[in-house]
Amino acid sequence: MRIDLPQVTLCAVTSVNLEATVQALKISMAHVDFGAVKLFTDAEVTLDDDRIVVVPIPALRSSAAYSRFLLANLPDHIGTSHCLIAQWDGYVANPERWHQEFLKYDYIGASWPQFDDGHDVGNGGFSMRSRRLMELCRHEAFRAHHPEDVAICRTNRAWLEANAVRFAPKALADRFSAERTGDIRTCFGFHGAWNMPAAIGADAFWSIYETLDDRGTIWHDFGLIVRDILGGPKGLRRALRMLADRICRR
Repeated sequence: MRIDLPQVTLCAVTSVNLEATVQALKISMAHVDFGAVKLFTDAEVTLDDDRIVVVPIPALRSSAAYSRFLLANLPDHIGTSHCLIAQWDGYVANPERWHQEFLKYDYIGASWPQFDDGHDVGNGGFSMRSRRLMELCRHEAFRAHHPEDVAICRTNRAWLEANAVRFAPKALADRFSAERTGDIRTCFGFHGAWNMPAAIGADAFWSIYETLDDRGTIWHDFGLIVRDILGGPKGLRRALRMLADRICRR
């Protein structure tokens, strides 16, 4: 069964981990037909899938530059009503878990368990946002900062809601994506390198790990990832390799 989403543009924006990012797009496209698929990068890349449009951008030298691009520049390239943001470690996992209700909201992403004030939706690494919301993020009254998902979902949430922006409720957000909360097996997608061994298997994760040129997000949750790697094929050898890579910051 294929899902038809002509109103959604699938996007990834990166200057690092290009091979893994392209793989994330292809996995997301495996059972979903999007209105458009765009890869924003400064790297020279030749793809074997002409459904992915490569959009050249200046190099992103930091995660803060990534946030600035999403808030200020990405809306210029979106011609559909919604944009689905993917990253090398965040993409569609269970296409059969798609619900049309997701499109009723201007922003939906996995909930954040560290917040209990009702402003806990959500993570931007795998998120869907309306073009209308994206345009509001360029309004002079919007207080833009890094990280961009916190700027949208916490710093400016009250202002956005006053402008009729709808954030998905937590229960629905956790059906859309798993990050620090949610069940990867029952969500449409996920975000977080620490979730990948469980989502795609230790072997598939290892194949991706070896292509990475920036492993910063790996080190943040190193213990969780090593735990899952140890339980998979060649677990001890791979865990020791990851430990050596962390020591060398490769």
